[in-house]
Amino acid sequence: MIQNDTIIALATPSGVGAISVIRLSGENAIEIVDTFFKSVRKGKSLKNQKSHTIHLGHIVDNDILLDEVLVSFFKNPNSYTGENVIEISCHGSSFIQQEIIQLFLQNGCRMADNGEFTMRAFLNGKMDLSQAEAVADVIASNSAASHQMAIQQMRGGITNELKELRVQLLDFA
Repeated sequence: MIQNDTIIALATPSGVGAISVIRLSGENAIEIVDTFFKSVRKGKSLKNQKSHTIHLGHIVDNDILLDEVLVSFFKNPNSYTGENVIEISCHGSSFIQQEIIQLFLQNGCRMADNGEFTMRAFLNGKMDLSQAEAVADVIASNSAASHQMAIQQMRGGITNELKELRVQLLDFA
């Protein structure tokens, strides 16, 4: 794995649905998407926008309109992974999903490995190992109890308890 490359993956389950979310993360995520994103406000470039904003426009490849989209924009280090992150909310057609993903794969992205967004968050200090493991538990939770336990762990429950125990042990000596 190359840590400074730009990765892409479908963030929502594959298949047909009303909306799909495609996520990109990496140093060049903004520039790559900006190349093919045409805002409904003429001349608006993603590079010049504030972090944590959403923009309406179209993904266009050689004058071919692929879809009308919402682009969510998160600049590093204030994102899930600690890198530049773009999330493209597009229509949920499998065809549209694949067209957009293929466009970006051909233009500087690579397919993310399973769990790679969370792994990058861990490697960039956005969460500890316990919290990273809890992400999978949250996704897999199938009851209120398992969901609550996973959420608590993801929010640092175990880590915070260990920190308190460490302080107590150091003060004990």
